[in-house]
Amino acid sequence: MSKDVLVRNIDEEVLEKLKKKAAANNRSLQEELKTLLEAHAGPDFEEVRRMARESIEKYKAEGKKFSDSTDDIREDRER
Repeated sequence: MSKDVLVRNIDEEVLEKLKKKAAANNRSLQEELKTLLEAHAGPDFEEVRRMARESIEKYKAEGKKFSDSTDDIREDRER
């Protein structure tokens, strides 16, 4: 369920920057603010670690292996 939030006393310069950012992204100010808030409220470090661990366990359970990319990285660095 979505809720409404009211933010008061925004500095005029900050508001103008947000409006310009919204216009550059072809969004309304409300859409821009919602996008910024959603991005900032994304998963925390521990949640990302858990998701990565689950993905690795899933691939291992399916018999998939991860190749060692060390040689490829060294080769790229030497170019």
